[in-house]
Amino acid sequence: MGQELGQVLVTGGASGLGAAVVSAVRARGGVPLVLDKAAPSSDEVADFESVDLSDTRAAERAVRAVAERNGGLRAVVTAAGIDACGPLDKVPATDWERVVMVNLFGTAAVVRAALPYLDGGRVVTIASTLGLRAVGDATAYCASKFGVVGFTRALAAETAGRVGVTLVIPGGMKTRFFDDRDEQYKPADDSKLNPPERVADAILFAIGQPAGCEVRELVVAHAEEGSWP
Repeated sequence: MGQELGQVLVTGGASGLGAAVVSAVRARGGVPLVLDKAAPSSDEVADFESVDLSDTRAAERAVRAVAERNGGLRAVVTAAGIDACGPLDKVPATDWERVVMVNLFGTAAVVRAALPYLDGGRVVTIASTLGLRAVGDATAYCASKFGVVGFTRALAAETAGRVGVTLVIPGGMKTRFFDDRDEQYKPADDSKLNPPERVADAILFAIGQPAGCEVRELVVAHAEEGSWP
């Protein structure tokens, strides 16, 4: 039998995959807690802290504040993520670095601050198929997501037997993630993208494993989406 969900902290929980995770947590009797720059529009969120995850010290303070207000944490899902497409020498350095700060450093900061509250709990990090397979005009995103893969594998080794760690590697999802991109960087056929709810279900499957059982890594992609394998 799976463990009770309890308090689940979700970064990026105001939209996209994060919002889908919040809905799934609430539907299964858990308590969704959100860190995001924007306030969630859903009333499913039990608590919310506004924070820019590129400010890692602020991210750590936000984790501690939410955990203390809610009597601890049962799980953390690092669903926040951004991108800046284009050739390396054309993407402004501040934009390029912000992608790595949010996606990689923000992930590490949130997990670092959450660990004292997670003895026996679980961490789920969100990488990407572009954390395993590199493409052009995506150096910042690939660097950050390859980093999340390595970070998570090392974290799993470091916390084995104390904190459950799962790396989730989604393919493209039907969210607003692609909305602000130039047309050349948008999916050619968005019908071949997974609804985020399907990835959220996989995340909840990992969180709900019984003590002593770990889902270490999950690749979740539409059957015809081109980023995998």
